[in-house]
Amino acid sequence: MTDTLLRTLAHAVAPSLVRDAPVSRTDWTRPEIAALFDLPFDELMFRAQTVHRAHHAIGEVQLCTLLSIKTGGCPEDCGYCSQSASSDSGLKAEKLMDVDAVLADAAQAKAAGSQRFCMGAAWRNPKPRDMPKVVAMVEGVRAMGLETCMTLGMLDADQAKQLADAGLDYYNHNIDTSPENYGNVITTRTFGDRLETLANVRDAGISVCCGGIVGMGETRSDRVGFVHALATLPRHPESVPVNALVPVKGTPLGDMLAGTPMAQIDDIEFVRTVAVARITMPLSMVRLSAGRESMSEATQALCFMAGANSIFTGDKLLTTGNAGDSADATLLAKLGMKPMVGAEPMREAKTCC
Repeated sequence: MTDTLLRTLAHAVAPSLVRDAPVSRTDWTRPEIAALFDLPFDELMFRAQTVHRAHHAIGEVQLCTLLSIKTGGCPEDCGYCSQSASSDSGLKAEKLMDVDAVLADAAQAKAAGSQRFCMGAAWRNPKPRDMPKVVAMVEGVRAMGLETCMTLGMLDADQAKQLADAGLDYYNHNIDTSPENYGNVITTRTFGDRLETLANVRDAGISVCCGGIVGMGETRSDRVGFVHALATLPRHPESVPVNALVPVKGTPLGDMLAGTPMAQIDDIEFVRTVAVARITMPLSMVRLSAGRESMSEATQALCFMAGANSIFTGDKLLTTGNAGDSADATLLAKLGMKPMVGAEPMREAKTCC
């Protein structure tokens, strides 16, 4: 690493020591992000924790719940997804849930301490006939006092406006991986399609939840590209979920990686990815998402130290297992952490990043 690059990184991170400093940048370069990944682990963790403490409540974790409101039968060919119609996972396509059933699950999530209720449908994009029920779900969940989030595939501008008018707080649409690696994972839509949906969501005034998956056989360079793509968006995502691939039998990636050293990303490399996301997107909520059920308590604790401050609770994430409410409560108690109750920094900030 050159002295010039070290000075550049020091200048980029140093303002994070002051809460009111204009710390958010959207001009990160790939060499800068690669240099962060290459830092000695203790130095990277120190920088990530310094940034985190400058902008987020200490010892608090946002609890979110994710419900599959329409499972299976998706026409996309995402290589990691058991819900793709092209996979052989044995998952059967189901119809969109009734509104009342969704609201009942939301009420249970709120009683368990969740702050945000996320609803996911296995669609390429919602059809016009689906929108009234989807809108009713948003309105009903929001009336309970929960934050609302949906992931329904691609959205056009009119659909984004309908969701915004219903009061949707967040829309999740992950970029999944680096632009260069994207075609190795998905062929039925492009990286540009993802960005177009994100732009429609932003233009409608809905907050963005956007992250991706690591452990899909990608290189360190791809992880650099993944973070770079997020950190150079015109405005950072308010939420950045970092998933570890859960290899599902019958999916292209699950079958390809089964029994290979690439079947599970190295824990330290995963923590590094979380830490770099925290440094480059200081005000975003960084969420530990899929794959957490297979992580040790020590690995999860390192992720929290690296700046992760949001998790999904419950026994299931769409179609894959999750740690469960009781296990999460035990872990947080062991770590001396508590559920978050306040607003996210980016949503209460007066200026965007």
